Amino acid sequence: MGRQSLNSHPASYYAASVNRQTEHPTLLGEQDTDICIIGGGFTGVSAALHLAEAGFNVCLLEANTIGWGASGRNGGQLCQGHNMSHDTMVKQVGKHIANQLWQSSVDSVALVKDLIKRHDIECDLNDGVLHVASKRRHAEDFKSAVEYKKTQLDYQDVDYLNAEEVSTLLGTEHFYGGELYRDGAHLHPLNFVLGMAEAATRQGATLYENSAVLSYQTGERPEVVTEHGKIRCRYLLFACNGYLGKLNHSAAKKIMPINNFIIATEPLSDDLANRINPKRLAVANSQFVVDYFRLSADNRLLWGGGENYRQRFPSDITGFVKKHMLKVYPELSDHKIDYAWGGTLAITLNRMPHIARQASNVFVAQGYSGHGVALATYAGALFANAVQGSLEGIDAFERLPMKDFPGGTLLRWPGLVAGMLYYSTLDKLP
Repeated sequence: MGRQSLNSHPASYYAASVNRQTEHPTLLGEQDTDICIIGGGFTGVSAALHLAEAGFNVCLLEANTIGWGASGRNGGQLCQGHNMSHDTMVKQVGKHIANQLWQSSVDSVALVKDLIKRHDIECDLNDGVLHVASKRRHAEDFKSAVEYKKTQLDYQDVDYLNAEEVSTLLGTEHFYGGELYRDGAHLHPLNFVLGMAEAATRQGATLYENSAVLSYQTGERPEVVTEHGKIRCRYLLFACNGYLGKLNHSAAKKIMPINNFIIATEPLSDDLANRINPKRLAVANSQFVVDYFRLSADNRLLWGGGENYRQRFPSDITGFVKKHMLKVYPELSDHKIDYAWGGTLAITLNRMPHIARQASNVFVAQGYSGHGVALATYAGALFANAVQGSLEGIDAFERLPMKDFPGGTLLRWPGLVAGMLYYSTLDKLP
């Protein structure tokens, strides 16, 4: 079977509370398969699971361990909706496609829940996502957005909350209102992706770890080369997201890798946990550089906040993130931070996923821009559908204008940093 996994998951609360470990072999030698998937995160593992269930011979190549990247390190939130509003999508692609894209966001959350139930994945799934207004005018925007969803999209599982109602739910008067997605959810992302991987393996998919792809060739039968092996396939999926690097140049020009950071407090007392989040909701604020937080199954406050755009993480992640938490909950200043970690995600210029065909048998799915738990899992299912002849879902995403970052991979960084600094400055204004 080849060498067993050598790389552990990066240190985090999720790695410390993982309920299973992966021991998939390294690719050795040459083989032929129906499907080759590059990347062992939500997208790749979901695709492997769906295709194996459909009876295909599937090989997945992961450079490290399954869930090693952002899929095993993120905020764990999944919520209906996209970063681009529905009315903006209508202007760009028409109402029919915009409706399809909106529905994809609803279906993606339902898919995650279905996979968890169907494959009995233990990952601390809880319902409820609350988007909160950091500024007074954002509350009015939320109020209009909720009304739009109810009347124009016939989506009823969302409610507008005023400042007092938000304060009751979060034990703080820091926010001006919010929108509550009752059918949104949150989970332990590493346990979720590893649970999917276990299900995919049971269905017959072959997952390889420590098998970084060095090069590939397209054509009627694409070939993928690793240090110790080669795979020939009928269909190829790039599911690398923020860890794509220079492997696929045309796909890399569509995304910008950025780093985001999370801390986990020591377990809070039941009294304190019930005061600051009695309904155990996942929360995200309305800043451009978003703060997001929720309670873990063992009552830790998991707080994500702050970004950087370099290859290296800050030397003091705890200090980098904790200041954001204390603005909302200063009473936690004396609570110990047990874990602090970061991960790399990918954003696109329009903050919508880049899900597309590069050739008739070569696909790419990436750039989820903060919505990866649900949409990346969904993208894997879309790829499985495409292999089986149903391209409707991918067609809808391909209709969205998806521009390259100005300057491509070489010059995208300075422009992004300038833009992000501008918007982070706006976050600080009243």
